[in-house]
Amino acid sequence: MSDKNLKWELVRDEQVIKDRWMDMKAALYRLPDGREVGPFYHYSRQDFVVIVALDEQENFLCVRQFRQGIARLTTEFPAGGLEAGETPIDTARRELMEETGYTSDNMELLLSIPAAPTICDNTAHIVLAQGCRQVAGQDPDPYEFIEIKKIPPAEMDGLIESGEFPQPGHILGYMMWKLRQKKG
Repeated sequence: MSDKNLKWELVRDEQVIKDRWMDMKAALYRLPDGREVGPFYHYSRQDFVVIVALDEQENFLCVRQFRQGIARLTTEFPAGGLEAGETPIDTARRELMEETGYTSDNMELLLSIPAAPTICDNTAHIVLAQGCRQVAGQDPDPYEFIEIKKIPPAEMDGLIESGEFPQPGHILGYMMWKLRQKKG
């Protein structure tokens, strides 16, 4: 089957909402067989980093915070949006400092991947930060209320299985770290 037999053609794209957080549109598409489907909602958001951070004792540096989408507290890795002109490593360094007060001289971009390709166009950049050490206190954004939590690697699988660590991109970051450990 050729790409021509799979690709949707955009017929119309109408703005639904646009603000600091989101640019949502309602699209009408023509399918390969000629039928039209819509509205198909999609949105743009800023690219972001997920920081798989390990302190000098090899514990994961995580944060606990409220997530309004699921209306509960979660445990996850530090994360945040890229600002204009920043690389994923720049953002990881800034967000790690703001959310935890920790820094790392050993950061590496592990993967850049579409965050949710069925509905949005942003990219998640997964960064590994090793040997993190505390150099300051937290300095979160005004709307962030977060608590630092150190988690030994042996406890992560249980947190994921229990649903306490629910963010898919963060779980992917952990799984990538775990694969690296197996490879040695």
